[in-house]
Amino acid sequence: MISIIGTGRVGTAAALVALLRGLDDKIVLVDIVPGLAQGEALDLAHAASTLGVDIEIVGSEDFSVIRGSSIVLVTAGKPRKPGMTREQLLADNAAIVADIASKIKQYAPDSIVLMTTNPLDAMVYVMYKKLGFPRERVIGFSGVLDSARLAYYASRKLKVSPSSITPIVIGMHGEAMYPVPRLSTVGGIPLTQLLSPSEIEDVVRETVQAGATVTKLRGYSSNYAPGAGLVLMAEAIKRDSKRMFIASVYLDGEYGVSDVVAEIPVILGRRGVERILELPLNDEEKQGFLKSVEAVRALINALPEEYRK
Repeated sequence: MISIIGTGRVGTAAALVALLRGLDDKIVLVDIVPGLAQGEALDLAHAASTLGVDIEIVGSEDFSVIRGSSIVLVTAGKPRKPGMTREQLLADNAAIVADIASKIKQYAPDSIVLMTTNPLDAMVYVMYKKLGFPRERVIGFSGVLDSARLAYYASRKLKVSPSSITPIVIGMHGEAMYPVPRLSTVGGIPLTQLLSPSEIEDVVRETVQAGATVTKLRGYSSNYAPGAGLVLMAEAIKRDSKRMFIASVYLDGEYGVSDVVAEIPVILGRRGVERILELPLNDEEKQGFLKSVEAVRALINALPEEYRK
């Protein structure tokens, strides 16, 4: 059973993709807004019936329905509005995440938790501290989207499929993210050898600004891409794929940093994060990564003390 906490745009997008990909035989939606999860579940159940997909979909305001979940997707939280940074969401969403953590700990203590709540890295930190789960089982979605965006913008310059590009974006999920064009490749060839310096600058800028661009254009933040990426990560865990993703995880000495969350390459499998991969960063890239990590640490330090322990 897969549970999704928060049935806003991201949660429902994830539920639809999970349904279409046959991720599990039961999908549970939870939301504190009366009737919302039930209504979304009913609409999705009708979609499943239309498509001939035999998956049970239920919705509830009662968190006890997540009992026995193998994977919990957390998409709840206040959304980012036009002109608002992820960082401005910090205090409000920390309280929401802490409350959800208590429910997951009570009803799904053996689950693996995947998150999208922003500001993502700081919220993963709060969830990790409040759950007390092994760090392998508390994972932020972030980097899957950031790296996919880099692949998309680079593909437009190169006129190749985004799937032909292995993109690397590390550090913070936010305006301080750190794309690494030298380690982002097409057939093993670095983007820095395929694109001019000005083209690289364009790709990096568009990647960093992508979330804000979507929000400005449509009036609310991304939901289809996060929903799709969440399900791909859950699928890798469910099927023990041992597949590489860029994801936000708690670091304990990797890359020379500790007690902070950052997006880095990991291998996902049945146990969650099966392995953390340390990239061969050069001196300039190390400094860029550490600067990005310090932006996350500043957010963590800005959290009320109750959410940092």
